[in-house]
Amino acid sequence: MIIRRSTGFRKAFKKRIKNDSKLVKKTTERIQLFLDNPQNPVLKDHQLIGKLKNNRSFWVTGDVRIVYFQISKDEVLFIDIGSHNQVY
Repeated sequence: MIIRRSTGFRKAFKKRIKNDSKLVKKTTERIQLFLDNPQNPVLKDHQLIGKLKNNRSFWVTGDVRIVYFQISKDEVLFIDIGSHNQVY
């Protein structure tokens, strides 16, 4: 699977995640899980509704999410990362 990262995702990662080494490690682990099996139940991957209805999201931690858009079967675009309130 190919993962692309939007400019917004890169900025959000730098601002919200990068300064917390434990969160960086957890994010890396969850992205690897996502690459291995996007339907892994640990990720709690789900379709979004409302203004984000064309996107999906998965859990990094209890409150941190990655929002992404499925470009094709083998390609996704990470759009945002942050707490539940920050990304929704």
